[in-house]
Parts: sequence; structure tokens; C-alpha cells
Amino acid sequence: MGKVVLVTGVARQLGGRFVRRVQREPDVDRVIAVDAVPPAHHLGGADFVRADIRHPRIARVLAEHGVDTVVHMDVNGTPLGKRGSRATVKETNVIGTMQLLGACQKTPSVKRLVVKSSSNVYGSAPRDPAIFTETTPPKSLPSGGFAKDVVEVEGYVRGFARRRPDVAVCVLRFANILGPCADSPLAEYFALPVLPTVLGFDPRLQFVHEDDVIEVLRIAAGEPRRGTLNSGTFNVAGDGVLLLSQAARRLGRPTLPFFLPTVTWVGSALRSVGVTDFSPEQIRLLTHGRVVRTTQMRETLGFDPRYTTAGAFEDYARSRGPGLLPPETLARTVDRIAAALPAGRGQK
Repeated sequence: MGKVVLVTGVARQLGGRFVRRVQREPDVDRVIAVDAVPPAHHLGGADFVRADIRHPRIARVLAEHGVDTVVHMDVNGTPLGKRGSRATVKETNVIGTMQLLGACQKTPSVKRLVVKSSSNVYGSAPRDPAIFTETTPPKSLPSGGFAKDVVEVEGYVRGFARRRPDVAVCVLRFANILGPCADSPLAEYFALPVLPTVLGFDPRLQFVHEDDVIEVLRIAAGEPRRGTLNSGTFNVAGDGVLLLSQAARRLGRPTLPFFLPTVTWVGSALRSVGVTDFSPEQIRLLTHGRVVRTTQMRETLGFDPRYTTAGAFEDYARSRGPGLLPPETLARTVDRIAAALPAGRGQK
């Protein structure tokens, strides 16, 4: 008998893609796909179970199917489509994770748990280190939004790992996920026709491509290759960084700088038009940025991303079409302005 893998959050494109991919693994016998709503995409040969992980019924699903591997992908920063709200997302992230882990604890057959987390756990603060490692404590804990959700999620996961030391637990802290089907908070932000920014700040950002997300989840859910270990906590990001100004130019999106005290009001206005997670933590990211070290991802987990940060962003930009300003024209204009400045003025 091969493995029985349960995957949460399969109504989202990323969850559906992982379900279809993991079925091709030679040691996987069955895949149980779980979500509160039926997916609009096909799930291959997986068994779909309509269940809300916020409710205790999820324990029966684990027990009835003899699940041994759980891949928890239902931790997200945006609602599914236009049906949800920020409150619903938070409940699924936090209460759903708590219920799922309680169910895993009661199910003796569960031997491996993979959790889709986020580098948002580190927060963003003015005195942050240049690069976060997996053991770097945040300067200040996130106070709201998706960032606070993932801090709580990881807290529950650590408690579960203490109670079930026989279960191999892998937490993947993804940088901002981008790609043609991305539905992350930052993907929503970059889809705006004009990008609000914080005056005087140009943060460093990292991205990871959807394809790399699927591949690293596959590695984490399987048996570790020789010389690797897929238990523990790992930062996952593409090589390199992009400045916010570079990202805006590559998209052809004009930016609209605001003084920092007024950005909170801008965030409220954006939430009113459907950008659901423009929280104080998202504003801090767009002010101070965040960069993580991925040495453990390569040397311990044994994963090398196919896409760099710039490559992931380029693929996302292609899928969104041209912005208000063609990138080539925008770049030439910026170069002309820089050349027209007196010597030294453009180097600040």
C-alpha cells in the first residue's frame, strides 16, 4: 500500500495544481482533496471531500481514509474569489489550522505534516537585520492581517510537534508567491493601476514562483532524498531581490507616493474597493521590505528554485498585460530625468 495524502485548500488554483502533481508520485496510493467549496478546476484522480477544516468533522475524514501525510495549504492572505471576507480568511487560517492539528493529533496513522506558511512571520521593521534566517526572532511581532495569522498558525504547529514527536513536521515559509494564477496580497497590490508607495522608502522584496511552490511542497511531502532532511522550518524564495521601484517600472505601473502617516488612510480606501489585506503589516512590508536567507532550503531540504525573484516577477508581469505606462517608455523617461539632474543629485 502506498501513501494516503490529504491536501487542504484545493479549491484554489495552487491547491488544485499540487493535488494533480502529487498523484504522479510513485509512492502515493490515494489523494484526499479537502475544501469547504467544490473546486472549479479538475483534481485528476483525487477523491474530493467537501469539508470545512474549521469544523470537527475533519477528524472523521482523516480517520476514515487512513491518512498518513497531511499537506495544509489552506493558509492564505486573500479570500477565495469574491465570496469571502478578511474575517472568513482569518477564521480558516487560525481556527481551521487549530481544528486540523487537533484532528491530526487524534489520528495515529498521521506520520507527516507539511504546512504552507509565510515569511510574513518575521514582520517588517526599521531595525530589521538585512537578511532573516529561520532562527532570527522578529524585532516586533505582527499586529494584524495575514502576518499575524501565520504567527498564530506556526505557534499551533509547534505545539502539535511537541505533542506528537513521532510526526515529521515541515514548515515552509514562502516569500511572496507570484505567477499567472497568484492570489496573494502582494499580487493584488501589483494588480492596481497605480501603486501607492511610502514617500522616501524603496523596500527590497523577494518572490517565489508558483511552479517552485508546487515542487518544494512535493519534496516536503515525500521521503527525503539521501543527504537531505525535510523536517523543520525552511525559508523558500527565489534568488535575488527587487526594489519596489524596479517592480513598478517592469509592470509599467505609475507610483503615487504618500507620507507615512497618511498611508493608513490609503489602506482603508483600498480595502473598500476590494484589496482585502492592505493591513498595517502589509504597509510595513511596502515601507521596510524583507529579505530571507535560503541556505537551509538548498543544503538541508535539497531544493533549488527554477525561478529567481526577478524571473518569478517577470512571469507574473507577463500574465497581467501592459500597465498604464509601457515599461520601455517609463525606463527611458526615468533615465532622462536622472541624466538631467545636476551631478550627485540622483545618487541620494
